Amino acid sequence: MIGLVDRERVDEALYDDFESSKAREKRLAKEARDQEIQAKNAALGKKMKETPALKAVKGRGETSFFRVTCKDNGKGMPHDDIPNMFGRVLSGTKYGLKQTRGKFGLGAKMALIWSKMSTGLPIEIHSSMRGQNYVSFCRLDIDIHRNIPHVHLHEKRDDKDQWHGAEIQVIIEGNWTTYRSKILHYMRQMAVITPYAQFLFRFVSDMPDKNVTIQFARRTDVMPPVPIETRHHPSAVDLLLIKRLAAETSKQTLLQFLQHEFVNIGKSYAERLIGEMGPDFNPKMSVKSLTSQQVVRIHQLFRQAKFDDPSGDCLSPAGEYNLRLGIIKELHPDMVATYAGSPQVFEGHPFIVEAGISLGGKDVKQGLNIFRFANRIPLLFEQGADVVTRTAQKRINWNSYKINQAQDKIGVFVSIVSTKIPFKGTGKEYIGDDISEIASAVKSALKQCCIQLKSKIVKKIQARERQERKRNLTRYIPDVSRAIYELLKEMSQGREKKQRVYKEDHDEILKKVSTSEITEATLREKLTQHVEQVDYEMALEYATQSGVSEEPQEAIYIQALEGTYDFVDLHSPVCVFRLIR
Repeated sequence: MIGLVDRERVDEALYDDFESSKAREKRLAKEARDQEIQAKNAALGKKMKETPALKAVKGRGETSFFRVTCKDNGKGMPHDDIPNMFGRVLSGTKYGLKQTRGKFGLGAKMALIWSKMSTGLPIEIHSSMRGQNYVSFCRLDIDIHRNIPHVHLHEKRDDKDQWHGAEIQVIIEGNWTTYRSKILHYMRQMAVITPYAQFLFRFVSDMPDKNVTIQFARRTDVMPPVPIETRHHPSAVDLLLIKRLAAETSKQTLLQFLQHEFVNIGKSYAERLIGEMGPDFNPKMSVKSLTSQQVVRIHQLFRQAKFDDPSGDCLSPAGEYNLRLGIIKELHPDMVATYAGSPQVFEGHPFIVEAGISLGGKDVKQGLNIFRFANRIPLLFEQGADVVTRTAQKRINWNSYKINQAQDKIGVFVSIVSTKIPFKGTGKEYIGDDISEIASAVKSALKQCCIQLKSKIVKKIQARERQERKRNLTRYIPDVSRAIYELLKEMSQGREKKQRVYKEDHDEILKKVSTSEITEATLREKLTQHVEQVDYEMALEYATQSGVSEEPQEAIYIQALEGTYDFVDLHSPVCVFRLIR
């Protein structure tokens, strides 16, 4: 496709993987010496470390190329907007104050630029919106110097299947062997945080035995609410933002500007702020006439004055119910606890922390397994410096909650949503540990989960002790029944010889022993029944307190409802009841 073909080498010494005859003799001699030493040690019974195999150096010309296709059944993209959405950097809409998935708004463009750098091939986009009778097809790349799309083909095609969504296809250079685990780990984390979506990942190789197909099933159709765009909080704005808002506002006066462009500023409070700004300000002055010095004064007062905290109503967390479902669906843990904190604020931005902790499960290593999410997007890299990792490792005393940090399989899940995620570094892969509000909220959420788990662990230990007690009692039943029977037999014989007088009920028992109505087997049966009865009563009490059913459970995967239904959802942290009318 790009003219890269295997050619016969004319001058072998020109290539970086060329091995001269002298170097080859040296390498073979060394390998022979190593084999001779290993043979001698093997004859003497000594164990030797295996000589590491020489790694083959991959020549710069031996590259691997992959066709990456991503397809969804979402809302699609408008036909005329596709070139700018993919072929012009910084043309997105991620500059309003709104919780957004992703980090930069550059994901597809970064893939396109990487394709252009590694293969020079364009990207292909199929898109269709609901209700359209055509599919938009666009093949384009980007003019990096002029920052404009270079469209090769842009046309409308028949939509015979009534499909809606988007499909993006790009050909890039890459390394599947090195990053395979990262890709699958990312997909698994996406399945945890979005249990209402189904993911199908397929890797098709030229060698069929290396093909990979993994499906992450959906477990619910309860989706988080759509985040709401909100106005800026006065304590969270800077000089440039104030100037931009003043230039773009439709309000005429300074009083109206403060009231309608910022949250938590009412009319009376705006008048007090204007009075505090100084004699150069008045409520009816034109906002367009503000000088740079006046904007600086407004910014200074915003930083010093006190305002009510912004509401968290504009945020869209995954939800404690969805987080719990995702953890159970993907990890199958022995225990799980989740907690959703209330909205809090840092630097004028609301945020919500949701946390989950699991014990046990499949494909989980011993120790802490950290899963981090920011605005419902997994974070894979730079984990060590993240506030979640440091809190879990250094600020939680796991032993006090009867959890062994070194030996137990612990899954720690923390999802943070906000109108502004305080990422550190240009990669935006971790959240700093220096923001006390977020660090405190993460610690509190994890502690709440630990408290829930401690209660479950204590009850499990009690159940284990109860089973051990029953096992011990059952083990001694033969010896106890034999000893009691021998004692009763001696007492019965003494009663007949010495004519001893016993209480009426005791005398009745001794008579039954002498007539063999009561035998050792009878006592053994009665003791076994008593132990079973006590165990049943204790088990019933345990199940009543904990609400745990020991019956086998079957995973249920919810399919989408066909047609239109009128329903009401009743939410709780552990379940959602849907009443369909």
